[in-house]
Parts: sequence; C-alpha cells; structure tokens
Amino acid sequence: MRFKRLSIICLFLIVVCSGFAQEYKIHSHNDYKQNIPFWKAFGAEVQSIEVDVFYEDGELFVAHEVKEINENKTLQRLYLEPLKEALSLQMMTNRSLQLVIDVKTDAVNSLNAIVSILKQYPTIINNKDVRIVISGNRPDLKEYVNYPEYILFDYHSVEPITDLKTLDKIAMVSVSFKNFSEWNGKGRLTAEDYARVTDVIHKAHQLNKPFRFWATPDSKSAWKAFVNMGVDFINTDQPNECVAYVSTISQRVVQNTVFSEVYRPTFASDKAKRNPKNIILMIGDGNGLTQISSTVLANNGELSLTQLKSIGFIKTQSADDFTTDSAGAGTAIATGEKTNNRAIGTNAMGDNIPNIVEILSKNGFNTGVITTDEITGATPSSFFAHRTDRGMVQEIASDLNFSELELFISQHTSAVHGIEEVGYQMKTEIKDIGISMEEKVGAWFNNTKDETLESYVERLSVATKNGLSFLANKKESFFLMTEGAKIDSYGHENKIEGVINESISFDKAISEALKFADTNKNTLVIITADHETGGLTIPQGNVDKHEIEADFTTHDHTGTMVPIFAYGPMS
Repeated sequence: MRFKRLSIICLFLIVVCSGFAQEYKIHSHNDYKQNIPFWKAFGAEVQSIEVDVFYEDGELFVAHEVKEINENKTLQRLYLEPLKEALSLQMMTNRSLQLVIDVKTDAVNSLNAIVSILKQYPTIINNKDVRIVISGNRPDLKEYVNYPEYILFDYHSVEPITDLKTLDKIAMVSVSFKNFSEWNGKGRLTAEDYARVTDVIHKAHQLNKPFRFWATPDSKSAWKAFVNMGVDFINTDQPNECVAYVSTISQRVVQNTVFSEVYRPTFASDKAKRNPKNIILMIGDGNGLTQISSTVLANNGELSLTQLKSIGFIKTQSADDFTTDSAGAGTAIATGEKTNNRAIGTNAMGDNIPNIVEILSKNGFNTGVITTDEITGATPSSFFAHRTDRGMVQEIASDLNFSELELFISQHTSAVHGIEEVGYQMKTEIKDIGISMEEKVGAWFNNTKDETLESYVERLSVATKNGLSFLANKKESFFLMTEGAKIDSYGHENKIEGVINESISFDKAISEALKFADTNKNTLVIITADHETGGLTIPQGNVDKHEIEADFTTHDHTGTMVPIFAYGPMS
C-alpha cells in the first residue's frame, strides 16, 4: 500500500560551503588498536583511518608509545600493503578513504621517511580517491607547500589562514574536544558547553574545511550530538558500531506529522461496582510499553490511552515458549487459557476450547471483531476459530461461516468466500454499518493507492465508531474486539514511523471507545497487547518537535510484559 506520506526531516542535511560539501563521515581513531587493523575499519566502510607512527632506525613503526614498538608492525605491513591490495582488487569503487598518519617522532625526519616510503606505492599516491593526511608532529605551517601534492595536513587550530596555497594543503581541521567540554557522552551537553562546542565548529567551518574533534566521548548519544552539530568526521574507536548507528539515523528518527486528538474521559462510571452491560476489548498487536511511550511523546506528550487510571501489566509467555506469537497470545486472551504458539482456539493438547465470543453469545450478547489485519489473521481468528495451526487459513476462513459473530470488519482476504450465503450483509462503505439494522454485517477496508496518511489513520476509529453504533442499535449487551494489527507489522520491519502512525490510529479508535463508554455508562473498555515486537527502545527525541529516535534489538517478538488499561464499571 502506498500513501502520500509527508517526508521525514532528514538529519543528514547537506550544507554546501565554498570549498567543500559537508557530509558526515566516520574516522577510525587509533585504528591500529583494533584486533584487525585497517581491514576492520575498511570493512565497516569508514571514510577515514588513523594510525600512529614512530620513526626509529630507518623504519616507520605503528604504535601508541615507544615501549609498544613491535618490529613486525610497520606502516607498510599494517596499512600501505592492505590499502594497495584493496585498490588492486577494486574494493574502493564508489568510495574514498583518508589515511591519517599521526607522527609521534621528529616531524621533518619522520615526514621525509613517509614521503620516501609512499613513493614505492604509486597506486596509492596517484589515486584520486585516497588522501594521505599528516597529523601529530608536523613541520611549520609555512613548510606545508614544500611537500608533494599527495601530502596533505591536519590543521590543529581554528585560526584563519590567509595564504591560499597553504590553505590548499589543509585536508581537515582537528582539535581536542576536552578543550571545550568534559562531557562523557551520557545524558546531554550543558547549555554552556553546547555553546562552546558549536562555536568552535562554526569557526572551523569558516576555513571551508571538514572538521573533527579528537578525545571525544564514544557513545551513540555523542555520535548523534556531533552529527546534529555539524561535525564532519565523527571520531570513534568503534568503527563498526559507529557506522551502523550513524548510517541508519535517518531511518530511525521520525518527526510525527499526524496526531490523535486527546479525549479526556468523564470517569463518571469508572471503577463502578456493577456488572457491565457491554465490553469493548482493544488489542494493539505488538504494542509494548515503549511503543506506547514513543507515541505519547510524539503526540504532544499524551494520548487518550494515557488518561486512564486503571493500569496493570501482563506476562505474555505461551505454554510452549518463552516468547509468544500472536496466535498463542490471542487464544490466551480470547479463552483465558495459555496454549502453544501457532494454536488458534485450541489448548496445549490440541483440543478445542470455548472463546469469549462463544461464551457471551450463549448468554445473550451480540459480538463483533474489527481488525486492520485480515479476518483470518492470528489475533482476530482466535475469537471465532478452532485450529491447531494459524497457517490453516482456509479452515479458519470456513470457521467464520459458522461463527457467532454479528459483525466483522477487516482487510479483504480471498480465503473468505460464500460469506453472504451464511447471512452476512456485506457493506461497501463502513459508515453504512453504523446505521444498519440487519442481523449480521461485514465490510472490507477499502484500499486505494492514492489514500492520504491522514485518512488512513482514521480508518480504525471510523470502523470502531460504526461498529459500536451497529451493536448498540440492537439494544442488547455486546462484546466487540478491535485490533490495531499493524503496530506489530512495523515492529517486525523495525520502522518507527509506521509504529507511531499505527499507534496514533489505534489511539483514535480508543477515543471512540471511551466516548461510547461515557455515553453508555455500563460499558467496560479493556485495552492491552498480545506481546511486544521489535525490542524497541527510544534513547532520544524531542517532544516539541514530535521527534523520536528508535533503536530496535530484534525483528521478532520479545518476552517483555505488556500493559493493560481498563475504563468503566469493574475496571
């Protein structure tokens, strides 16, 4: 399904300055300390690699201190030969690499040795996608122009350079972060430190050169802060982790554009000690506490859901597994009995067990199921079918023909056929259900390729409102299960934008249920989830900007508890 979605504001803003285009790149700091120097960072696709060298006895040794010098660890063996190999194998296609050589010994002698050695590697020094940058001990600034074209320098200052030839020899600007802040990468920079740090970045960019801090905190919070502040080379000792994080920020940060108007219940009948006439059960598939939290924070800090006062938690383990699937969980909710994963309306031994729809139907209730999934999906089918495996779609569809349901609304599925022959009046418009006086009705959600996001997120609330009207018109007690199914789908895909949009849609449906309960005061509303999906965490965000950053730990369900909310009599 395609929607006219508003674009996510991308964090990777391309700021064009005269002289260079700002891009966020990763600098593998002290790369030689990796268990596999060069190749680990190269494989992570960093854009800059740093190596410390000592010039001793005519050799350039790779080490952090003199006492660490190992005769086998030379600049050639650890870096120049691997780089030559990478070029010969055409592993540098569509990418560039900056090799930063941090000189720890006498600048002039060491640099002369570096130049001499580099002449032995014409494929490196003549390659336009490779830059050799000298850092650490360097000759006087005015001497830079005396070195070969392929030798560039790291400038450790933000002071202006007036000589254009000298400026051309500057590859980047680098200064110590600790000169401006003691921030350890946890929490946030203080306002004062933030001002100092952004000021030095601004001054560095006045030179029209990419900028790097060294001696930086090395955490996700720090990496994101540096990206947001415009640091061009992100300094890290964790190249794989940093690349994976920074390269996916635009996928994991969303600025919410559709909102749920918060309904504030009257609480007139909440917690009343009387049996409810009607029961509305709402299941957010995959809707764990963090999914709810992310939606709250993206929705101006509150939802209709979070107005409720009766709140608890549910353990979700199935009878045969630590982590449940939707079938095992849906059956447990619908029947009150834990069962195996994949089971629909059957117990752990495979025997049919009655569900709440069947039980209440025998006691005079009308019943209905609304879902943004197909009606044969694991959660909705748990309320009318009895099969040992959720994959028995045709058999589950046949159970619908013999179900006690007076109402169903779902995505269309070709598995269901002959439904009108068993008494269901199928409506082409969901709004027609709300005024229908027929005994049994059904409808499919209309899928149109040009549907807007705003109209899409209204679907479930419109269906819920009309479904409640249909059941209430019968003047008898009723049970309605409404499922927001696709919170789970986007959790599996690790797409936070989808999770929030679907959760906004679910909250709009919750608003309709709460409004109905306030008007029909013998109505109990129960809101829960079958399980959490994605192992979602939300480390950062901005409530004022409706911005959420997400981290997912899995593409599957998790074993974490899920919340349950209730409103109305016996809540």
